[in-house]
Amino acid sequence: MAIAKLKLFNIASNTKNIDPILARLVEIDFIHLVPASEIVDKVHGLQSYSTDNPCNIILKEIIDIEKQYNIKIPEKEVCSLDYSLENMREYIHNTHEEINQLTNHKKDTLELIKKYKDALTQVNNIENLNISLDDLFSCDYINVRVGRIPLDSIEKLNFYSAKPFVFQTFHVDRGYAWCLYLTTNDGEREVDNIFSSLFFDRVHIPDFVHGTPVSAQTTLKMEIEVAEESLKEIEEDIQKIIEGAMDRLVEVKNELLFLAKLYEAKKYVVGLGNKININGFVELDNVKKLEDTFKDMPQVEIETRPPDYDKRLTPPTKLKNNWFTRPFGMFVEMYGVPSYQDMDPTPIVAITYSLLFGIMFGDLGQGLLLIVLSFLLFKFKKMRLGEIGMRIGLASAFFGFLYGSVFGNEEILIPVFQNVFGLVDKPIHVMDSNFTMTLLIATVGLGSIFIITAMTLNIITSLKRKHYAEAFFSHNGVAGFTFYGFILVTIALMFTSGYSLLQPLFIVPFAILPILVIMFKEPLERLMHGHKMFPDGVGGFITEAFFEAFEVVLSYITNTMSFLRVGGFVLSHAGMMLVVFTLMEMMTGVVGITLTFVLGNLFVMGLEGLIVGIQVLRLEFYEMFSRYFEGNGIPFKYNVN
Repeated sequence: MAIAKLKLFNIASNTKNIDPILARLVEIDFIHLVPASEIVDKVHGLQSYSTDNPCNIILKEIIDIEKQYNIKIPEKEVCSLDYSLENMREYIHNTHEEINQLTNHKKDTLELIKKYKDALTQVNNIENLNISLDDLFSCDYINVRVGRIPLDSIEKLNFYSAKPFVFQTFHVDRGYAWCLYLTTNDGEREVDNIFSSLFFDRVHIPDFVHGTPVSAQTTLKMEIEVAEESLKEIEEDIQKIIEGAMDRLVEVKNELLFLAKLYEAKKYVVGLGNKININGFVELDNVKKLEDTFKDMPQVEIETRPPDYDKRLTPPTKLKNNWFTRPFGMFVEMYGVPSYQDMDPTPIVAITYSLLFGIMFGDLGQGLLLIVLSFLLFKFKKMRLGEIGMRIGLASAFFGFLYGSVFGNEEILIPVFQNVFGLVDKPIHVMDSNFTMTLLIATVGLGSIFIITAMTLNIITSLKRKHYAEAFFSHNGVAGFTFYGFILVTIALMFTSGYSLLQPLFIVPFAILPILVIMFKEPLERLMHGHKMFPDGVGGFITEAFFEAFEVVLSYITNTMSFLRVGGFVLSHAGMMLVVFTLMEMMTGVVGITLTFVLGNLFVMGLEGLIVGIQVLRLEFYEMFSRYFEGNGIPFKYNVN
């Protein structure tokens, strides 16, 4: 349960070996490479091989082909360095262009078929007219328009009854009325504008349609059949091209995906003349695997050094935890990753989060149900929160057992404690009013222990970082630990034995002196580094330091009292379940009682479980992390791209 031990590695070779080396590196999933920019910018004469990735443009066109034609080009492993980007670009472009031409032809054919079918529908509507269509559309003084209009627009025609047109509907279909209107030459422009404003969709009868409506129907049906046959041939041609090109498309796509990784990986290559270097970090246990990767390439040299060997580079952080604590790394990552030299707070979070959640959400039945639901979320949805839910559900079940609570029932476990454990009653009576004050004091005491623990961790980590001023003089260091600890011991002795430490013999060294040290932390730190203690004067500093010290003392009080919410939620949970049982007593019939019981428990689990989870996370971040954890590390990344 710590931060994984790393080694800094350097791969050196000639420039001609860039691609073969990168071809192997991109397939490795246990290294963290350092971008060349972190080194090149700091040393004159070095160069970076980072360039724009030419593969992305070709890959984008392949993706367009997949989306446009609803096909999936499968991916497979390719490690070939024998390639020509120009040939691949030309092949993909030509294939895409060939398919596009047929697709445009298909689109035109579909529009033609629609045009013919609309014309056929309109001709069907006027099939009873015993008049030639040529005569109908070639009148000298009358203009005819056929098409369709929305049904809600027909009523609006009444506003234009004085205009020179005759309107006739034939057939209603899907919110539209198929129709025609006639108008004079003089009123043509005005009437056309009126119908256009009413969303009239004109249907043009093709020029090749002649004769009566009956003969026109026959002509249109024949043309539709010809167009549909042509459409079928076009679709078959598109399918043949895609099937014929699929093998090559698979080959090109996967070659490009592999080459794209190579081009992206070049940002990690540092060049000096005809030599190249690649720097990175590898876990200590994987050093041998890295060396074996290039053992058949004698022209490649690999050197490993301590992770802090190169001061220009910051070692990344890889967390290693056991099965129980590992999921809680999600909360740590939300706040930040610890530095390589720091401690991993994940085990502490796992213990404290589970403990606090269990206390605040103690119920044996609901805890076990939470385990089951969380397992299903993790099993089928792969949610990391599901892993955490299983663990905090276990804590909830444990404290629920101590409370004697099973789905809100506070009496069901009493016989178990009496017959199995030989107790008179259950260990903890949450709903007993005489226990309320004890509960609140206990939660404040638990919070004090957590704060003291956080201060201790801060002292340890500060000493490891060699931040001695922070370790000894800060409000979370030895000075703060002494002051806060003195206050806690004083209160504890007063309540237990009546003995008071509020005497000059104890107050001066354990209260006044620590506060003065906290006030003068910055001057003392400057003195340690050989600088002037008060560069801006003493008076202004003392005034500012006094109020800061006052704020520190208040923060100790508020941070400690913040843990009262733990006891508050214990009472809240029991109270909400009491409401559920009260509602059950008001119900009649087995169905009503059962439904109230199930829905009530689910409601309490969903609402209070979410609130408790957030509140515990707040305590972790604000009351503990803020004291000892900075979270300014760099996460260890496996993928080079």
